[in-house]
Amino acid sequence: MTEENVQNTIPEADTNANTTYGAEEEDFATLFEKSSAGSRRLDPGQKISARIVSISGDYVFIDLGGKSEGVINVNEFLKEDGTYHVSEGDTIDAFFVAFSDGLKRFTSRSKGYSTVDLQGIRNAYEANLPVNGKVTVELKGGFEVHIGKVRCFCPFSHIDLKGERKSESYINQTFPFKILEYKENGRNVILSRRILLEEEQQERVAQFKESLQVGMEVTGRVRAIQKFGAFVDLGGIDGLIPTSELSWNRAERADNLLSTGQEVTVKVIAIDWEKNRLTLSLKSMQPDPYTGAADKYPVDSMVNGTVVRLESFGAFVNLEPGIDGLIPISKFGTGKRIKHPKEAVEVGQWIEARVIDIDAASRKITLSMEQKINLDEIQLPSVSDIVHGTVEKVIPAGVFLKISDYLTGFIPNSEMGTPRGTNHNRMFPAGTAMQAIVTEIDKNRKKVTLSRNKVDEKIEEDVYNSYRDTVKKEEQATGGLGSLGDLLREKWGSL
Repeated sequence: MTEENVQNTIPEADTNANTTYGAEEEDFATLFEKSSAGSRRLDPGQKISARIVSISGDYVFIDLGGKSEGVINVNEFLKEDGTYHVSEGDTIDAFFVAFSDGLKRFTSRSKGYSTVDLQGIRNAYEANLPVNGKVTVELKGGFEVHIGKVRCFCPFSHIDLKGERKSESYINQTFPFKILEYKENGRNVILSRRILLEEEQQERVAQFKESLQVGMEVTGRVRAIQKFGAFVDLGGIDGLIPTSELSWNRAERADNLLSTGQEVTVKVIAIDWEKNRLTLSLKSMQPDPYTGAADKYPVDSMVNGTVVRLESFGAFVNLEPGIDGLIPISKFGTGKRIKHPKEAVEVGQWIEARVIDIDAASRKITLSMEQKINLDEIQLPSVSDIVHGTVEKVIPAGVFLKISDYLTGFIPNSEMGTPRGTNHNRMFPAGTAMQAIVTEIDKNRKKVTLSRNKVDEKIEEDVYNSYRDTVKKEEQATGGLGSLGDLLREKWGSL
């Protein structure tokens, strides 16, 4: 071979060699990655998703990547009819238990790992996985539980959420347990069922919180009754029904409507997870009594009810469950100003009143015990008349003077006869007697405008006119000058 041929051949050889080497390098990297995935370290209790590659003998084999496989006891997938609820090719979730006897052992049961030997119990303890155990007998302080043929112990306080001691509820029953302690090479194994129940409850609560929304209707059981309402257990979450949300009737108490353990359906009206508060309503599940109230209690209709509460501004009267009317303090019809409703009515008193206003949307009904009158029958004074009354109310623009039970006049500040800036609230408190002169009358609106400025002048004028009329009458009766004239006539007549 010539040198030229050798030189021409070498590059081709090098090129092929590089191409082959690159392909091998790529294949090796892929294989290494798969191998690494299959041989990666698994921690006890670690959850993985894996494909079932075969079912043979006592095991279900799952693919861990590469050439690595794990095994799960086939009994975990056995149905009552002897068939399996999984098949080759299915992808399942599994939990790593331990590496023993050359096998990577897994379980598909997050709620109870089936194991029958001491080593399996130890593996479950180290993997922090629950195990299935059968309660066999009651002992001092707890129950004996068999996991396979291994005798374990569960304290009373860990058999349930409430730490029950009723043997008949547990004996011969199989439950999942958490291994609390593994001591003395398995001669002392302490179990807890309560921890698993708490975990399940927390999981349910978390899911429930996510789904819970204002306006939802939920069912629970009354857990406790207090003066301020009732607590309802909704399955791990407590909600409060405040007293105001028990019934449309404000007078109802929780212990009159509910009992501990009673099942109730309520509506969620407020959620505040930051403060862990859930507010419920029982009355929202009942028809609103204010629906149709405007038709049932029209203005000017007469109603009967019981006085249920007294306040400084008026009295509340219960007309029916869920509907209270208010009698303002100025509407008791006593004929005089009162300082508190207790001067006119008392709690528990049955009264008759008249509806003078209703706002069903705002849930307000205003009542009056005053006698209804025809405004056209109100006798109005005349302009320039002096009227007597008492101060009813002082406002920034002037003073309202109550002239009679059904008539009030208004005195503007400019007509009060006081220096500008005078504090009329302090000078003329409500109830102060006062005289004023009528300056203007609006008969259509029954509005009377008054003044104090010329009251004294008017009084003096009226007194003078009265005196003049008296003198005139006397003169007419005596012929003119009266007694003085008679004396003069006698004197001059004798001359």
